[in-house]
Amino acid sequence: MNLGSGPKLGCTTLASGGAEFFVWAPRAAKVELRVVEPSERRIAMRHAGRGYYHALVNEISPGDLYFYRLDDRVDRPDPASRLQPRGVHGPSAVTDLSFDWNDSGWKGPALEDYLFYEIHVGTFTQEGTFDGVARKLDDLAELGVTAIELMPVAQFPGARNWGYDGVYPFAVHASYGGPEGLQRLVDACHRRGLAVALDVVYNHLGPEGNYLSEFGPYFTDRYRTPWGEAVNFDGAESDEVRRYFIENALDWITDFHVDALRLDSVHAIVDNSATPFLEELCASVHERARALGRRVQVIAESDRNDARLVRERERGGWGLDAVWNDDLHHALHTLLTGERAGYYADFGAILDLGRAFTDRFAYSGQYSAFRRRRQGNFAGDIPARRFVVFSQNHDQTGNRMQGERLSALGSFEELKLAAGVILLGPFLPLLFMGEEYGERAPFLYFVSHGDPDLVEAVRRGRKQEFAAFDWRGEPPDPQDEGTFLRSKLGWELASSPSNRALREFYRETIRLRRQTLAIAGKHSETVQVSVQPEGKAVAIRRKSDGSEVLVAFHFGEHETAVELPAGEGCWEKAFDSAEPRWQGRGSAAPARIEASGEPTIVTASERSFFVYVRSEAS
Repeated sequence: MNLGSGPKLGCTTLASGGAEFFVWAPRAAKVELRVVEPSERRIAMRHAGRGYYHALVNEISPGDLYFYRLDDRVDRPDPASRLQPRGVHGPSAVTDLSFDWNDSGWKGPALEDYLFYEIHVGTFTQEGTFDGVARKLDDLAELGVTAIELMPVAQFPGARNWGYDGVYPFAVHASYGGPEGLQRLVDACHRRGLAVALDVVYNHLGPEGNYLSEFGPYFTDRYRTPWGEAVNFDGAESDEVRRYFIENALDWITDFHVDALRLDSVHAIVDNSATPFLEELCASVHERARALGRRVQVIAESDRNDARLVRERERGGWGLDAVWNDDLHHALHTLLTGERAGYYADFGAILDLGRAFTDRFAYSGQYSAFRRRRQGNFAGDIPARRFVVFSQNHDQTGNRMQGERLSALGSFEELKLAAGVILLGPFLPLLFMGEEYGERAPFLYFVSHGDPDLVEAVRRGRKQEFAAFDWRGEPPDPQDEGTFLRSKLGWELASSPSNRALREFYRETIRLRRQTLAIAGKHSETVQVSVQPEGKAVAIRRKSDGSEVLVAFHFGEHETAVELPAGEGCWEKAFDSAEPRWQGRGSAAPARIEASGEPTIVTASERSFFVYVRSEAS
């Protein structure tokens, strides 16, 4: 996107001293810069065309606090503020984003090398800061993850929130450590070979502290989202709205060296323009990445099962790099837990998991009983490595009434089986913080709003969300600080014997993924899937770069015979979740199988998986 003439939005400090201010405020006939600390003064801003106002101020320094005064009427924080030290209603701070980076040789991993680890900064450690996260990076690198994915860090109301109520997209939340804290974390990640993905929210802004409408037509009443007004991406003056969000994306890449952006709930972005905002955003990010000599990924979350998101622009798509795949989660979750309420009503059969492996989405145009309409379109021609999969994440865990993790819902064998499906399938895996050692603390929904009416509306809304499920009891109060504190990880649990064993299981499974070419799937690959409904099993045969592997996942409660599409040759067992090493009851699968072109029968233990690699000797 051509971001137009003029400086960057917001306040930009200058190497020569002072700072430049640039704001889009077409709804104001007059805009002044009101500096409130260290001394009070007002500075007239010059109209720069198309609703923009500009000021160049010599005597101002990082840390000074300011508002924009609109029409001699109200003082409002900068819509592109980089720091809100006194919260969403307080003044913005002049912020110097220069940083002494140590990652000059860093390019970022290729998409197929991503193994995400999702983190909520506030609950990941007791400190709840970027520096607290940095102290755990060696553990994550040793585990084998290649990227941390941060839930939104843009300024939200109060001190605790998931981040999706952010109202200053450019401002890094002060309680996490502010802009410099995030820069330190990204630099520390890159030193350890870890990429950083950041969750950004462009489908809505939170209600508290959201003053954008006083500046310009950022929102439209032609559409609605589940969270209120929709962003104006296709109406009058939407070019400037697009500029605001695209410039935000480019700032994360340029000023914070972020390697990937995860776009929250893009299905809530309503856009009927000829060139969709998402396509324009992605093209702008890729263009900036090329200019910086780096690889930057754009990843969407969507519940529409719409392959256009990741189909190449030359083939009529929007060109995003990857998309989250809820269908695989739902298929896996129902097989493990038996839950069938709410959106799980569409799942529960082993065939659903098989379809997800072959077609990427379990629903690619079929009728959905839950939605009472057809769901999705065909994605089977798109490489599996462009779909992010998970057995747990902030949504699927935190949007349960009691925030239970899979460790509270399933057995040890089921935790291992879930890990195998996510880590050894053909997709991009994502782990949710703490799952690798079986964290037991719930991940609950929490806020710290200052508006009592809004707090009550949130409480009511949460209860309504749970109406479609069979969950009993009262949801924890999102406003209660205790709800937030209960959600903090208990890292001491990771040192207990069974939890250490689970973490070692994850580490070895990740190592197997990384070192087996047919599982890593870095280049062209062949995937053959065999679904056996009567045995509740799925077997996958994969080939890539001369490597060949067989993986079988068995969800039954008793030993069963599983038919493997083995082809010909000698196959060595490389991994078996039922072995005593992994606290299993013992495996009935042989150490080696000889295949002669016919399907091969192998006995699988209950709730287990195993991996065979074709021997070089064959």
